[in-house]
Amino acid sequence: MVQNLSQSAGQETRELVEMSWDPITRIIGNLGIHTKIDFANREVVECRSTSSLFRGYSVFMKGKDPRDAHFITSRICGICGDNHATCSVYAQNMAYGVKMPHLAEWIVNLGEAAEFMFDHTIFQDNLVFVDFCEQMVKETNPSLLHRAENTAAPRSDEHGHRTIADIMRAFNPFTGGMYREALQMSRLTREMFCLMEGRHVHPSTLYPGGVGTVATPQLFSDYLARLLKVLDFVKKAVPMNDDLFDFFYAALPGYEEVGRRRIMLGCWGAFQNPDVVDYTYRNMPEWGRKQFVTPGIIVDGELVTNSLVDINVGIRILLGSSYYDDWENDGEVFVTRDPLGNPIDRRHPWNQTTIPRPQKRDLGEGGKYSWVMSPRWLDPRTGDLLALDTGGGPLARLWSTALNGLVETDLIRATGHSVKITLPKSEGSPEKHLEWHIPKWSNTIERDRARVYFIAYAAAAAFHFVTQAMDEVRAGRTKVFQDFAVPDDAIGCGFHEAVRGVLSHHLVIRDGKIANYHPYPPTPWNASPRDVHGTPGPYEDAVQGLPIFEENGPENFKGIDIMRTVRSFDPCLPCGVHMYLGGGRTLKRLHSPTLGAGA
Repeated sequence: MVQNLSQSAGQETRELVEMSWDPITRIIGNLGIHTKIDFANREVVECRSTSSLFRGYSVFMKGKDPRDAHFITSRICGICGDNHATCSVYAQNMAYGVKMPHLAEWIVNLGEAAEFMFDHTIFQDNLVFVDFCEQMVKETNPSLLHRAENTAAPRSDEHGHRTIADIMRAFNPFTGGMYREALQMSRLTREMFCLMEGRHVHPSTLYPGGVGTVATPQLFSDYLARLLKVLDFVKKAVPMNDDLFDFFYAALPGYEEVGRRRIMLGCWGAFQNPDVVDYTYRNMPEWGRKQFVTPGIIVDGELVTNSLVDINVGIRILLGSSYYDDWENDGEVFVTRDPLGNPIDRRHPWNQTTIPRPQKRDLGEGGKYSWVMSPRWLDPRTGDLLALDTGGGPLARLWSTALNGLVETDLIRATGHSVKITLPKSEGSPEKHLEWHIPKWSNTIERDRARVYFIAYAAAAAFHFVTQAMDEVRAGRTKVFQDFAVPDDAIGCGFHEAVRGVLSHHLVIRDGKIANYHPYPPTPWNASPRDVHGTPGPYEDAVQGLPIFEENGPENFKGIDIMRTVRSFDPCLPCGVHMYLGGGRTLKRLHSPTLGAGA
């Protein structure tokens, strides 16, 4: 939709063009981006992020057997369902008071590492890079493509492409070499996941208390054989990404402002350390810090906290521009204090009540326009409710891990200002050393750059995990499941990283059944609309004020810089909103003399 309008600001009148992309393609089709653009000044003046789909797992989970929670919640998404299942298992482990055997933890870590490699590869090379490929750049920035044809690729000896334009051609859909090779890597990494957890993307061998995977030396050898092939691909992909992204900065001065927002990043941590994790709430800060991806909240480049208890207590779910009624005075209070005595707010996921209120979309000031709620984190230093983002997942994960400086294995190490990654010798390439440095900006380019580095991080971590798992098997420690009992009353919370960022599941059990259940994936954090205080969500904030570098005018405008920015967050709307059908209603009842009523 395109509409011309005028907007006055003081003495200045700006001619704005209203443009919408709804739905945005290449992802689930219910994300809309609605903008007002000042073409004379090459700037996006205003942005609204909308979602037209409502689902509602928080509603229909009530009354279910809590042991079914991970099987049900994995269906929230057909992309990161295993992340949901894993996070649900973590929450159940806490509620049941059960610790998984070491080998089970390594198996879950191996499955999740494969998922990160699978999803990030297919998204980066087959979806994101369509926006950077030769065909797209030719349509939106032909002068940039001309410069790319005449710019040598600095790391050509590492990836084999002579010019930047050659790299762009490698990502052309269906014809580019890297585009096709990424599809093959996605097949291998999906097989790796299935070896560990039975089925992708809804695990069949993952349970609270452990896994049902039969752990044999052959199982881990099969995983490792595929991992070595993935390493060859990653060693080539990282320098290709660096060359292309560095070119954009050099060729388009000011491009660092595209998608840039204040540094407010959240990471909930990933890859449990079996030697430390016990799933008790009391010890959650300690075992959280020992994960192989370190949790943390980063504001303006400073690490505010790495305690999962602090992170948990500070979560608030706000409304505002969302299609819901407030539960402040109507909903039941399930948890007033956490197991450590910290007060739990009415707007915390443990106490949330979902009250959907369908209505007409209103994109005006103060209007309601999205089924996504607005998660925020209360900064105890200032009292501000922060619209944290996940940097698409990898940016926050690497940034938090680097700043914490706690991870140190033979292949991955956090230094306080960077993350060092060693990729072992593989089938077709020697050992390679990579280092991701904390960038100056949280912007479109750095979100995308971090993604390929996290593929490398996950691959190196997987190599470490498979080595540890094989050591367990050789030592005869093959137990993968611990029995447990479901208590009559309990609470639990799971913290994990979905592919595109922070993931938490909050569980309340009463009389042996689920009384309240709220999953909060990365999409509500990233795609949230303006909250009750008028604070825009991260998509909106990153697009609003964005400078336009596309060479097309309003009549042929594709919005490529807007699309690159939204996609840099790795958007996936099924996790943002949920479905609820109520009690249903009979549309028509058929009677058959053979089958009987209701056939």
